[in-house]
Amino acid sequence: MVCDQLVEAVRNGRVKEVKELTQSAIDQGIAPNVIIDEGLVKGMGVVGELFGKGEMFVPEVMMASKAMNAGMELIKPLIKAGDITSKGTCVFATVKGDLHDIGKKLVVLMLEGASFRIIDLGVDVKPQAIVDAVKKENASIVGLSAMLTTTMSVMKEVCDMLKENGLDGVKVMIGGAPVSHDYAAKIGANYAKDATEAVELANRLVKN
Repeated sequence: MVCDQLVEAVRNGRVKEVKELTQSAIDQGIAPNVIIDEGLVKGMGVVGELFGKGEMFVPEVMMASKAMNAGMELIKPLIKAGDITSKGTCVFATVKGDLHDIGKKLVVLMLEGASFRIIDLGVDVKPQAIVDAVKKENASIVGLSAMLTTTMSVMKEVCDMLKENGLDGVKVMIGGAPVSHDYAAKIGANYAKDATEAVELANRLVKN
């Protein structure tokens, strides 16, 4: 079946093949949501599992994501509002004072592949800008990244500001070299050590 071929093509990061297979599926009259769920997203799911086992690496994940997005571009014009269900909206940012974003970008790619809607605010983002984005986008999850010990405190500022703005129901995920489970618990957040764990955590958070 063409969807099974799509899974393999995404898993191997074959952009041209993904485009051809996606177009073939469309021509066969396969519903857009089936192509996405049983082909493109399922393929990224396999990538996530292999990455978690150490059997795939960052460059390969990037290529797989590029391949999946190539297929999505062909399907987007065919999707009607409401046809595709997002698991939830996540606002992501590297906090104020920190310019590192490779880890954050990888998490974003993996979560997009897991059917989350992502608003990536970039790097060096002020707490107020994060809170404003949560309100504007009606986000259910905030993802914060920091690679410097000196910027960890900004994560706490964001958590505090969310509570002050009545956004207690928004779940906060944090990650980065200097942070830990203990620090996350201390500031009222949730910790993920890598991109694979971040996807698992996000899936749990939207169910709670």
